[in-house]
Amino acid sequence: MKTLNVDLGTRSYPIFIGSQLLGNPEWLTPYVRGRQVMIVTNETVAPLYLAKTRSAFPDYEVQTVILPDGEQYKTLEVLNQIFDALLSHRFDRQCTLVALGGGVVGDMTGFAAACYQRGVDFIQIPTTLLAQVDSSVGGKTGVNHPLGKNMIGAFHQPRCVLIDIDTLDTLEDRQLSAGLAEVIKYGLIRDIEFVAWLENNMDKLLAREDAAIIHAIETSCRQKAEIVAADEKEGGVRALLNLGHTFGHAIETGAGYGTWLHGEAVGTGMLMAADLSMRQGWISEADVHRVENLIDKALLPTRAPAHMDYTSFMEIMAVDKKVRDGKINLVLFRQLGDAFVTNEFDVELLRETIEAHRALEED
Repeated sequence: MKTLNVDLGTRSYPIFIGSQLLGNPEWLTPYVRGRQVMIVTNETVAPLYLAKTRSAFPDYEVQTVILPDGEQYKTLEVLNQIFDALLSHRFDRQCTLVALGGGVVGDMTGFAAACYQRGVDFIQIPTTLLAQVDSSVGGKTGVNHPLGKNMIGAFHQPRCVLIDIDTLDTLEDRQLSAGLAEVIKYGLIRDIEFVAWLENNMDKLLAREDAAIIHAIETSCRQKAEIVAADEKEGGVRALLNLGHTFGHAIETGAGYGTWLHGEAVGTGMLMAADLSMRQGWISEADVHRVENLIDKALLPTRAPAHMDYTSFMEIMAVDKKVRDGKINLVLFRQLGDAFVTNEFDVELLRETIEAHRALEED
């Protein structure tokens, strides 16, 4: 088992990575301060892992909330189901919420914990690769709005993150590829050697070989932990983690929540960021091909929906959280492995990038 630490002073917390961790009280109960535990999961994960997770909390009052599964349910209306359960069971300020599922469950459970009685504890047990390498670490929580993804939320750090790679055994291939997009991101923003490792080991990751999966998760979580420790509220370096996300969030919103998986949209968004960087003269065409080949190797899409033209992208990107003083901030490349945040780019070149990366027709 691997243990990492997110260093945030008195709010520091561990990330446990390994096999056969789920259901073991040793990794969870030290991080529960009261006697009340509310496990939040969804209809897909509950039949697989809810009973085992409940068994990790002997002698606790354990209640559960089972949400519908899908990005389209990441709303304030569905969030209310968590509050209804907490209030109807009279959970107090010492309670702990446990997020058992992917990124949607984690984000919604964390946001509920940030809001309930003005803040209670929560634990992340991510069951998808994407959640394991990204959304479960760092304290970003929230829900979507019809006009923009994750526009309503809060920073609220978990007490611990438990990553049991055995949960990937039941993960759909499409969801695994979506998680690999976030793994690729860490290499592209600050670790070119990891990019090379991914190029050489993508087949092993797609085959779910334990050693490769653990290395990818550990490397990704270490990168995320270092960045969050340096910049918890995204005032500086943490913004690099948004590589591909401004384009990606526009694709998710424009296609309709749940049509594209988050990682699929981010994969295409990272390629668009590379393309724009090339058009600006900062990286080479060969670099763009390298990014495209890696994304393609992970079985991720490389073209945005055909109906999304420059105008539709810009309308959605204009309400992105990363807009400052009316200017869109994008994460682009000085070179691969060296990303930076800028609003100094040629808008006409951005138009060219968007038009060049639209699918020829809708699937």
